[in-house]
Amino acid sequence: MKERGFWFDTEPQLNQRAVLSPLEQDITADVAIIGAGYSGLWTAYYLKQYQPNLSVVILEAECIGQGASGRNGGWLMGSFSGDVAYLNRLEGEQRLIAKAIIQATISEVATVCTKHYIDCDLHHGGNLRVAARYPEQVANIKAELAQWRADGFGEEDIRWLDKPELDKQVSMAEGQAALFTPHCARIHPAKLVCGLADLVQSLGVKIYEHTPVNHMAHLGDAQTQLQTPQGNVRAAIVVPAVEGYLRQLSGLGRFTLPVQSLLIATEPLTDAAWDAIGLANRATFSDASRIVTYGQRSPDNRLIFGARGGYGFGAKIRTEFGFDPRLFNAKFPVYQSPPQRAFEGEFGFRYQLLLALFPQLKGVEITHGWGGTLALARRFAPHAIFEKSLGLGLIGGYGGEGVGAANLFARTLVDLILERDTQLASMPWAFNAPVQQVLAPWEREPLPWLAYHGMNKIFAWEDRLYSQPTSAAWQKGLAKRLANRLEGLMS
Repeated sequence: MKERGFWFDTEPQLNQRAVLSPLEQDITADVAIIGAGYSGLWTAYYLKQYQPNLSVVILEAECIGQGASGRNGGWLMGSFSGDVAYLNRLEGEQRLIAKAIIQATISEVATVCTKHYIDCDLHHGGNLRVAARYPEQVANIKAELAQWRADGFGEEDIRWLDKPELDKQVSMAEGQAALFTPHCARIHPAKLVCGLADLVQSLGVKIYEHTPVNHMAHLGDAQTQLQTPQGNVRAAIVVPAVEGYLRQLSGLGRFTLPVQSLLIATEPLTDAAWDAIGLANRATFSDASRIVTYGQRSPDNRLIFGARGGYGFGAKIRTEFGFDPRLFNAKFPVYQSPPQRAFEGEFGFRYQLLLALFPQLKGVEITHGWGGTLALARRFAPHAIFEKSLGLGLIGGYGGEGVGAANLFARTLVDLILERDTQLASMPWAFNAPVQQVLAPWEREPLPWLAYHGMNKIFAWEDRLYSQPTSAAWQKGLAKRLANRLEGLMS
Protein backbone atom coordinates (compact mmCIF):
# COMPACT_ATOMS: atom_id res chain seq x y z
CA MET A 1 0.00 0.00 0.00
CA LYS A 2 1.20 3.51 -0.77
CA GLU A 3 2.31 5.82 2.03
CA ARG A 4 -0.78 7.34 3.66
CA GLY A 5 0.63 9.61 6.35
CA PHE A 6 0.16 10.28 10.02
CA TRP A 7 -3.63 10.44 10.28
CA PHE A 8 -4.12 6.93 8.94
CA ASP A 9 -0.94 5.46 10.44
CA THR A 10 -2.03 6.29 13.98
CA GLU A 11 -5.59 4.98 13.56
CA PRO A 12 -5.35 1.21 12.85
CA GLN A 13 -9.09 0.83 12.34
CA LEU A 14 -8.90 3.36 9.50
CA ASN A 15 -5.64 2.11 8.03
CA GLN A 16 -7.03 -1.43 7.92
CA ARG A 17 -10.41 -0.59 6.40
CA ALA A 18 -11.65 -3.12 3.88
CA VAL A 19 -10.75 -2.11 0.33
CA LEU A 20 -13.74 -1.37 -1.87
CA SER A 21 -13.91 -3.20 -5.18
CA PRO A 22 -12.78 -1.45 -8.36
CA LEU A 23 -15.12 -0.89 -11.27
CA GLU A 24 -15.06 -4.02 -13.45
CA GLN A 25 -17.85 -3.40 -15.96
CA ASP A 26 -19.56 -0.67 -17.94
CA ILE A 27 -22.19 1.23 -15.95
CA THR A 28 -24.41 4.30 -16.22
CA ALA A 29 -25.25 6.90 -13.59
CA ASP A 30 -26.97 10.24 -13.25
CA VAL A 31 -23.84 11.75 -11.66
CA ALA A 32 -20.29 10.43 -11.75
CA ILE A 33 -17.84 12.00 -9.30
CA ILE A 34 -14.09 11.60 -9.71
CA GLY A 35 -12.30 11.50 -6.36
CA ALA A 36 -13.31 10.18 -2.92
CA GLY A 37 -12.00 13.11 -0.92
CA TYR A 38 -13.88 15.88 0.86
CA SER A 39 -15.05 17.61 -2.33
CA GLY A 40 -16.42 14.47 -3.95
CA LEU A 41 -17.97 13.04 -0.80
CA TRP A 42 -19.65 16.29 0.23
CA THR A 43 -21.01 16.69 -3.32
CA ALA A 44 -22.44 13.18 -3.21
CA TYR A 45 -23.94 13.78 0.23
CA TYR A 46 -25.84 16.95 -0.73
CA LEU A 47 -27.00 15.49 -4.05
CA LYS A 48 -28.59 12.60 -2.17
CA GLN A 49 -30.06 14.94 0.45
CA TYR A 50 -31.94 16.95 -2.13
CA GLN A 51 -32.66 14.24 -4.73
CA PRO A 52 -32.43 10.81 -3.06
CA ASN A 53 -33.37 8.99 -6.26
CA LEU A 54 -30.31 10.20 -8.18
CA SER A 55 -27.85 7.45 -9.02
CA VAL A 56 -24.43 8.69 -7.92
CA VAL A 57 -21.09 6.89 -8.27
CA ILE A 58 -17.62 7.91 -7.10
CA LEU A 59 -14.47 6.74 -8.86
CA GLU A 60 -11.34 6.85 -6.70
CA ALA A 61 -7.92 6.24 -8.26
CA GLU A 62 -6.40 4.96 -5.00
CA CYS A 63 -8.11 4.72 -1.60
CA ILE A 64 -10.61 6.94 0.18
CA GLY A 65 -8.68 9.87 1.63
CA GLN A 66 -5.44 9.02 -0.16
CA GLY A 67 -5.13 12.59 -1.44
CA ALA A 68 -5.15 15.88 0.46
CA SER A 69 -8.27 14.95 2.44
CA GLY A 70 -6.27 12.44 4.46
CA ARG A 71 -3.02 14.40 4.55
CA ASN A 72 -3.86 17.95 5.65
CA GLY A 73 -3.28 19.85 8.87
CA GLY A 74 -6.82 19.45 10.20
CA TRP A 75 -7.99 23.09 10.11
CA LEU A 76 -11.73 23.43 9.50
CA MET A 77 -12.10 27.11 8.68
CA GLY A 78 -15.07 29.43 8.35
CA SER A 79 -13.16 31.21 5.61
CA PHE A 80 -11.23 30.32 2.48
CA SER A 81 -8.40 31.58 0.32
CA GLY A 82 -9.69 34.51 -1.71
CA ASP A 83 -12.91 34.99 0.25
CA VAL A 84 -12.36 38.71 0.88
CA ALA A 85 -11.88 39.35 -2.85
CA TYR A 86 -15.24 37.69 -3.48
CA LEU A 87 -16.92 39.60 -0.64
CA ASN A 88 -15.60 42.88 -2.00
CA ARG A 89 -17.68 42.32 -5.14
CA LEU A 90 -20.82 42.60 -3.02
CA GLU A 91 -22.42 45.45 -1.11
CA GLY A 92 -24.81 45.95 1.77
CA GLU A 93 -27.04 43.09 2.85
CA GLN A 94 -25.78 40.75 0.14
CA ARG A 95 -22.25 41.11 1.46
CA LEU A 96 -23.38 40.38 5.01
CA ILE A 97 -25.27 37.31 3.81
CA ALA A 98 -22.23 36.00 1.95
CA LYS A 99 -19.97 36.59 4.94
CA ALA A 100 -22.38 34.74 7.23
CA ILE A 101 -22.61 31.83 4.79
CA ILE A 102 -18.83 31.46 4.70
CA GLN A 103 -18.44 31.64 8.46
CA ALA A 104 -21.27 29.15 9.03
CA THR A 105 -19.27 26.40 7.32
CA ILE A 106 -17.96 25.14 10.66
CA SER A 107 -21.44 24.80 12.14
CA GLU A 108 -22.69 23.11 8.95
CA VAL A 109 -19.98 20.45 9.14
CA ALA A 110 -20.57 20.02 12.88
CA THR A 111 -24.31 19.63 12.34
CA VAL A 112 -23.86 16.92 9.69
CA CYS A 113 -21.33 15.08 11.85
CA THR A 114 -23.65 15.17 14.87
CA LYS A 115 -26.69 14.13 12.86
CA HIS A 116 -24.94 11.15 11.29
CA TYR A 117 -22.69 10.17 14.21
CA ILE A 118 -19.37 11.00 12.51
CA ASP A 119 -16.75 11.30 15.23
CA CYS A 120 -13.92 13.32 13.69
CA ASP A 121 -12.63 14.91 16.92
CA LEU A 122 -14.10 18.27 15.92
CA HIS A 123 -13.18 20.93 18.46
CA HIS A 124 -14.08 24.58 17.87
CA GLY A 125 -11.20 26.42 19.56
CA GLY A 126 -10.47 29.23 17.10
CA ASN A 127 -7.15 30.21 15.56
CA LEU A 128 -4.11 32.18 16.73
CA ARG A 129 -1.85 34.06 14.33
CA VAL A 130 1.14 34.84 16.50
CA ALA A 131 3.87 37.45 16.27
CA ALA A 132 6.72 35.35 17.57
CA ARG A 133 10.06 34.67 15.92
CA TYR A 134 11.13 38.29 15.27
CA PRO A 135 9.86 41.74 16.31
CA GLU A 136 8.74 42.75 12.81
CA GLN A 137 5.93 40.19 13.06
CA VAL A 138 4.14 42.55 15.45
CA ALA A 139 4.03 45.17 12.71
CA ASN A 140 2.86 42.48 10.29
CA ILE A 141 -0.19 41.54 12.32
CA LYS A 142 -1.00 45.19 13.11
CA ALA A 143 -1.14 45.84 9.37
CA GLU A 144 -3.21 42.68 8.86
CA LEU A 145 -5.69 43.75 11.54
CA ALA A 146 -6.03 47.18 9.96
CA GLN A 147 -6.79 45.53 6.63
CA TRP A 148 -9.36 43.23 8.23
CA ARG A 149 -11.10 46.24 9.71
CA ALA A 150 -11.01 48.05 6.37
CA ASP A 151 -12.62 44.96 4.80
CA GLY A 152 -15.49 45.06 7.29
CA PHE A 153 -14.46 42.42 9.82
CA GLY A 154 -15.20 43.46 13.37
CA GLU A 155 -14.08 42.44 16.85
CA GLU A 156 -16.40 39.42 16.69
CA ASP A 157 -14.45 38.13 13.68
CA ILE A 158 -10.87 38.89 14.61
CA ARG A 159 -9.35 40.58 17.62
CA TRP A 160 -5.99 41.62 19.01
CA LEU A 161 -4.38 39.72 21.88
CA ASP A 162 -1.61 41.50 23.73
CA LYS A 163 1.17 39.49 25.35
CA PRO A 164 -0.60 38.72 28.66
CA GLU A 165 -3.66 37.47 26.75
CA LEU A 166 -1.48 35.50 24.33
CA ASP A 167 0.44 33.86 27.14
CA LYS A 168 -2.83 32.51 28.54
CA GLN A 169 -3.39 30.75 25.21
CA VAL A 170 0.05 29.52 24.19
CA SER A 171 3.64 29.93 25.33
CA MET A 172 5.80 30.64 22.27
CA ALA A 173 9.38 31.82 22.31
CA GLU A 174 9.42 35.57 21.71
CA GLY A 175 5.64 35.58 21.47
CA GLN A 176 4.55 39.23 21.67
CA ALA A 177 0.98 39.44 20.42
CA ALA A 178 -1.52 37.62 18.23
CA LEU A 179 -4.65 37.90 16.18
CA PHE A 180 -7.43 35.57 17.31
CA THR A 181 -10.39 34.49 15.21
CA PRO A 182 -13.15 32.16 16.40
CA HIS A 183 -13.78 31.02 12.82
CA CYS A 184 -11.60 27.91 12.91
CA ALA A 185 -11.93 24.42 14.37
CA ARG A 186 -9.71 21.38 14.63
CA ILE A 187 -10.65 18.02 13.11
CA HIS A 188 -9.05 14.63 12.51
CA PRO A 189 -8.82 14.55 8.69
CA ALA A 190 -8.88 10.78 8.19
CA LYS A 191 -11.80 10.25 10.55
CA LEU A 192 -13.80 12.89 8.70
CA VAL A 193 -13.12 11.55 5.20
CA CYS A 194 -13.80 7.93 6.19
CA GLY A 195 -16.92 8.94 8.09
CA LEU A 196 -18.22 10.80 5.04
CA ALA A 197 -17.47 7.79 2.82
CA ASP A 198 -19.45 5.49 5.10
CA LEU A 199 -22.28 8.02 5.21
CA VAL A 200 -22.70 8.44 1.47
CA GLN A 201 -22.56 4.68 0.95
CA SER A 202 -25.41 4.33 3.44
CA LEU A 203 -27.37 6.76 1.24
CA GLY A 204 -26.91 4.57 -1.84
CA VAL A 205 -23.76 6.08 -3.39
CA LYS A 206 -21.47 3.48 -4.92
CA ILE A 207 -17.73 4.08 -4.40
CA TYR A 208 -15.17 2.26 -6.54
CA GLU A 209 -11.61 2.33 -5.19
CA HIS A 210 -8.49 1.70 -7.30
CA THR A 211 -10.39 2.96 -10.33
CA PRO A 212 -8.41 5.73 -12.01
CA VAL A 213 -10.09 7.69 -14.79
CA ASN A 214 -7.85 7.49 -17.85
CA HIS A 215 -9.94 9.55 -20.23
CA MET A 216 -13.00 11.79 -20.13
CA ALA A 217 -15.00 12.44 -23.32
CA HIS A 218 -18.25 14.32 -23.92
CA LEU A 219 -20.44 12.22 -26.21
CA GLY A 220 -23.24 14.68 -26.89
CA ASP A 221 -26.88 14.11 -25.93
CA ALA A 222 -26.04 15.15 -22.36
CA GLN A 223 -23.70 12.22 -21.83
CA THR A 224 -20.06 12.01 -20.82
CA GLN A 225 -18.00 8.85 -20.79
CA LEU A 226 -15.30 8.14 -18.26
CA GLN A 227 -12.83 5.45 -19.24
CA THR A 228 -11.23 3.36 -16.49
CA PRO A 229 -8.95 0.29 -16.77
CA GLN A 230 -11.73 -2.28 -16.49
CA GLY A 231 -14.93 -0.47 -17.29
CA ASN A 232 -16.52 2.74 -18.53
CA VAL A 233 -19.06 5.04 -16.89
CA ARG A 234 -21.65 7.03 -18.77
CA ALA A 235 -23.23 9.89 -16.86
CA ALA A 236 -25.29 12.97 -17.57
CA ILE A 237 -23.21 14.95 -15.10
CA VAL A 238 -19.53 14.53 -14.25
CA VAL A 239 -17.80 16.21 -11.31
CA PRO A 240 -13.99 16.09 -11.25
CA ALA A 241 -13.43 16.58 -7.51
CA VAL A 242 -9.71 15.94 -7.47
CA GLU A 243 -8.27 19.32 -6.40
CA GLY A 244 -4.46 19.11 -6.81
CA TYR A 245 -4.74 16.06 -9.09
CA LEU A 246 -6.66 17.92 -11.79
CA ARG A 247 -3.58 17.93 -14.03
CA GLN A 248 -4.17 14.24 -14.60
CA LEU A 249 -7.54 14.90 -16.28
CA SER A 250 -7.50 16.15 -19.89
CA GLY A 251 -7.06 19.88 -20.37
CA LEU A 252 -8.62 20.99 -17.09
CA GLY A 253 -5.33 20.86 -15.23
CA ARG A 254 -3.96 24.06 -16.75
CA PHE A 255 -6.27 26.04 -14.47
CA THR A 256 -4.54 24.96 -11.24
CA LEU A 257 -1.02 24.43 -9.93
CA PRO A 258 -0.42 21.33 -7.77
CA VAL A 259 1.69 22.40 -4.80
CA GLN A 260 2.93 20.27 -1.92
CA SER A 261 2.57 21.12 1.75
CA LEU A 262 4.52 19.13 4.34
CA LEU A 263 4.01 18.37 8.03
CA ILE A 264 5.70 16.74 11.00
CA ALA A 265 4.28 15.28 14.21
CA THR A 266 5.90 14.91 17.60
CA GLU A 267 5.51 11.91 19.84
CA PRO A 268 2.55 12.21 22.26
CA LEU A 269 3.51 14.86 24.80
CA THR A 270 3.14 14.62 28.56
CA ASP A 271 0.70 16.71 30.57
CA ALA A 272 3.70 18.61 31.93
CA ALA A 273 4.86 19.41 28.40
CA TRP A 274 1.42 20.71 27.50
CA ASP A 275 1.31 22.80 30.66
CA ALA A 276 4.49 24.47 29.40
CA ILE A 277 3.15 24.94 25.85
CA GLY A 278 -0.47 25.81 26.52
CA LEU A 279 -3.10 25.30 23.81
CA ALA A 280 -5.47 24.02 26.49
CA ASN A 281 -8.41 25.10 24.33
CA ARG A 282 -6.77 23.43 21.31
CA ALA A 283 -6.76 26.50 19.12
CA THR A 284 -4.99 26.06 15.81
CA PHE A 285 -2.02 28.36 15.31
CA SER A 286 0.46 29.88 12.86
CA ASP A 287 3.20 32.46 13.05
CA ALA A 288 2.96 35.79 11.23
CA SER A 289 5.33 35.15 8.34
CA ARG A 290 5.03 34.42 4.62
CA ILE A 291 6.30 30.87 5.17
CA VAL A 292 2.66 29.77 5.71
CA THR A 293 3.02 27.74 8.89
CA TYR A 294 0.17 25.89 10.57
CA GLY A 295 -0.20 23.71 13.63
CA GLN A 296 -2.55 22.09 16.08
CA ARG A 297 -2.66 19.97 19.22
CA SER A 298 -3.83 16.61 17.93
CA PRO A 299 -6.52 14.49 19.60
CA ASP A 300 -3.79 12.15 20.92
CA ASN A 301 -1.77 15.08 22.33
CA ARG A 302 0.95 15.42 19.73
CA LEU A 303 1.97 18.71 18.24
CA ILE A 304 1.30 18.75 14.49
CA PHE A 305 3.19 21.39 12.54
CA GLY A 306 3.52 22.14 8.85
CA ALA A 307 4.52 24.72 6.27
CA ARG A 308 3.92 25.21 2.57
CA GLY A 309 6.28 23.10 0.46
CA GLY A 310 7.35 22.93 -3.15
CA TYR A 311 6.19 22.67 -6.72
CA GLY A 312 7.50 20.07 -9.15
CA PHE A 313 8.50 21.07 -12.67
CA GLY A 314 5.75 20.28 -15.14
CA ALA A 315 3.15 20.24 -12.35
CA LYS A 316 4.46 16.91 -11.09
CA ILE A 317 2.24 15.45 -8.38
CA ARG A 318 3.99 13.96 -5.39
CA THR A 319 2.54 11.30 -3.10
CA GLU A 320 5.66 9.75 -1.52
CA PHE A 321 7.81 11.64 0.99
CA GLY A 322 10.05 8.94 2.46
CA PHE A 323 10.25 10.12 6.06
CA ASP A 324 12.33 7.82 8.30
CA PRO A 325 11.99 8.78 12.00
CA ARG A 326 15.18 6.93 13.00
CA LEU A 327 17.34 8.79 10.51
CA PHE A 328 15.57 12.06 11.12
CA ASN A 329 15.96 12.09 14.90
CA ALA A 330 19.58 10.99 14.60
CA LYS A 331 20.26 13.86 12.19
CA PHE A 332 18.59 16.56 14.30
CA PRO A 333 19.31 15.58 17.92
CA VAL A 334 19.93 19.08 19.24
CA TYR A 335 18.37 22.46 18.58
CA GLN A 336 21.09 25.02 17.98
CA SER A 337 20.45 28.69 18.66
CA PRO A 338 20.78 30.45 16.36
CA PRO A 339 19.92 27.49 14.15
CA GLN A 340 22.82 26.50 11.92
CA ARG A 341 20.79 24.13 9.77
CA ALA A 342 17.47 25.91 9.68
CA PHE A 343 16.88 25.24 5.99
CA GLU A 344 18.48 21.79 5.68
CA GLY A 345 15.99 19.41 4.09
CA GLU A 346 12.25 19.72 3.77
CA PHE A 347 11.40 18.09 7.10
CA GLY A 348 14.44 19.58 8.84
CA PHE A 349 13.18 23.01 7.83
CA ARG A 350 9.88 22.39 9.58
CA TYR A 351 11.62 20.94 12.61
CA GLN A 352 13.77 24.03 13.06
CA LEU A 353 10.77 26.32 12.62
CA LEU A 354 8.88 24.31 15.22
CA LEU A 355 11.73 24.54 17.73
CA ALA A 356 12.15 28.25 17.05
CA LEU A 357 8.53 28.64 18.18
CA PHE A 358 8.63 26.04 20.95
CA PRO A 359 12.19 25.54 22.28
CA GLN A 360 10.63 23.59 25.16
CA LEU A 361 10.26 20.73 22.65
CA LYS A 362 14.02 20.20 22.53
CA GLY A 363 14.68 16.47 22.77
CA VAL A 364 11.14 15.43 21.81
CA GLU A 365 11.05 12.83 19.03
CA ILE A 366 9.50 13.54 15.66
CA THR A 367 7.59 10.36 14.80
CA HIS A 368 6.00 11.25 11.46
CA GLY A 369 6.67 13.39 8.43
CA TRP A 370 4.29 13.48 5.49
CA GLY A 371 2.87 15.70 2.81
CA GLY A 372 0.02 16.25 0.43
CA THR A 373 -0.85 18.05 -2.78
CA LEU A 374 -3.10 21.08 -2.88
CA ALA A 375 -4.25 23.22 -5.81
CA LEU A 376 -3.62 26.90 -6.42
CA ALA A 377 -6.08 28.57 -8.74
CA ARG A 378 -5.02 31.55 -10.82
CA ARG A 379 -5.67 34.74 -8.88
CA PHE A 380 -6.11 32.47 -5.83
CA ALA A 381 -9.84 32.20 -6.53
CA PRO A 382 -11.53 28.91 -5.54
CA HIS A 383 -14.59 28.17 -7.64
CA ALA A 384 -17.80 26.22 -8.11
CA ILE A 385 -18.61 25.98 -11.81
CA PHE A 386 -21.40 24.15 -13.62
CA GLU A 387 -21.20 24.04 -17.39
CA LYS A 388 -24.69 22.76 -18.16
CA SER A 389 -24.17 22.11 -21.88
CA LEU A 390 -21.43 19.58 -21.02
CA GLY A 391 -22.87 18.40 -17.73
CA LEU A 392 -19.55 19.37 -16.15
CA GLY A 393 -19.28 20.45 -12.52
CA LEU A 394 -15.96 21.68 -11.20
CA ILE A 395 -14.91 22.72 -7.70
CA GLY A 396 -11.47 23.32 -6.25
CA GLY A 397 -8.50 25.66 -6.21
CA TYR A 398 -8.73 25.92 -2.42
CA GLY A 399 -5.12 27.01 -1.94
CA GLY A 400 -4.53 24.80 1.08
CA GLU A 401 -7.74 25.74 2.91
CA GLY A 402 -9.95 22.99 1.57
CA VAL A 403 -11.22 21.22 4.69
CA GLY A 404 -13.99 23.75 5.14
CA ALA A 405 -14.06 25.11 1.60
CA ALA A 406 -14.82 21.66 0.19
CA ASN A 407 -18.08 21.61 2.11
CA LEU A 408 -19.07 25.14 1.11
CA PHE A 409 -18.18 24.72 -2.54
CA ALA A 410 -19.80 21.29 -2.78
CA ARG A 411 -23.05 22.75 -1.46
CA THR A 412 -22.74 25.57 -3.97
CA LEU A 413 -22.12 23.21 -6.87
CA VAL A 414 -25.05 20.98 -5.94
CA ASP A 415 -27.38 23.98 -5.93
CA LEU A 416 -26.11 24.90 -9.40
CA ILE A 417 -26.50 21.35 -10.73
CA LEU A 418 -30.01 20.92 -9.33
CA GLU A 419 -30.99 24.47 -10.32
CA ARG A 420 -31.99 25.30 -6.76
CA ASP A 421 -32.93 28.95 -6.28
CA THR A 422 -30.77 29.56 -3.23
CA GLN A 423 -28.48 32.21 -1.82
CA LEU A 424 -25.51 29.92 -2.41
CA ALA A 425 -26.25 29.69 -6.12
CA SER A 426 -26.06 33.48 -6.38
CA MET A 427 -22.73 33.87 -4.59
CA PRO A 428 -19.80 35.39 -6.51
CA TRP A 429 -17.88 32.07 -6.37
CA ALA A 430 -20.77 30.27 -8.14
CA PHE A 431 -20.72 30.17 -11.94
CA ASN A 432 -23.15 28.85 -14.55
CA ALA A 433 -20.72 29.19 -17.43
CA PRO A 434 -18.06 27.37 -19.45
CA VAL A 435 -14.94 26.70 -17.44
CA GLN A 436 -12.76 28.61 -19.94
CA GLN A 437 -14.84 31.75 -19.39
CA VAL A 438 -14.40 31.62 -15.62
CA LEU A 439 -10.86 30.43 -14.97
CA ALA A 440 -7.59 31.88 -16.17
CA PRO A 441 -4.96 29.29 -17.11
CA TRP A 442 -1.50 29.28 -15.59
CA GLU A 443 1.40 30.02 -17.91
CA ARG A 444 3.36 27.21 -19.51
CA GLU A 445 6.60 25.90 -18.05
CA PRO A 446 9.15 27.00 -17.10
CA LEU A 447 7.34 30.14 -15.92
CA PRO A 448 5.30 28.51 -13.11
CA TRP A 449 8.35 26.64 -11.80
CA LEU A 450 10.56 29.71 -11.93
CA ALA A 451 7.91 31.92 -10.33
CA TYR A 452 7.05 29.52 -7.52
CA HIS A 453 10.61 28.61 -6.64
CA GLY A 454 11.74 32.21 -6.95
CA MET A 455 8.97 33.28 -4.60
CA ASN A 456 9.83 30.57 -2.07
CA LYS A 457 13.52 31.49 -2.10
CA ILE A 458 12.76 35.18 -1.61
CA PHE A 459 10.34 34.40 1.22
CA ALA A 460 12.93 32.14 2.88
CA TRP A 461 15.62 34.81 2.45
CA GLU A 462 13.36 37.45 3.96
CA ASP A 463 12.54 35.17 6.88
CA ARG A 464 16.21 34.40 7.55
CA LEU A 465 17.16 38.07 7.51
CA TYR A 466 14.41 39.01 9.94
CA SER A 467 15.29 36.06 12.18
CA GLN A 468 18.93 37.20 12.51
CA PRO A 469 19.46 40.28 14.72
CA THR A 470 22.67 41.17 12.84
CA SER A 471 20.91 41.64 9.48
CA ALA A 472 21.25 45.13 8.02
CA ALA A 473 18.15 47.26 7.65
CA TRP A 474 18.76 47.72 3.92
CA GLN A 475 18.86 43.94 3.45
CA LYS A 476 15.55 43.51 5.26
CA GLY A 477 14.01 46.31 3.26
CA LEU A 478 15.16 44.88 -0.05
CA ALA A 479 13.91 41.40 0.82
CA LYS A 480 10.53 42.78 1.88
CA ARG A 481 10.11 44.81 -1.32
CA LEU A 482 10.98 41.79 -3.48
CA ALA A 483 8.64 39.54 -1.50
CA ASN A 484 5.79 42.04 -1.82
CA ARG A 485 6.39 42.30 -5.55
CA LEU A 486 6.43 38.54 -6.06
CA GLU A 487 3.24 38.09 -4.04
CA GLY A 488 1.54 40.62 -6.29
CA LEU A 489 2.72 38.92 -9.46
CA MET A 490 1.51 35.49 -8.33
CA SER A 491 -1.96 36.86 -7.66
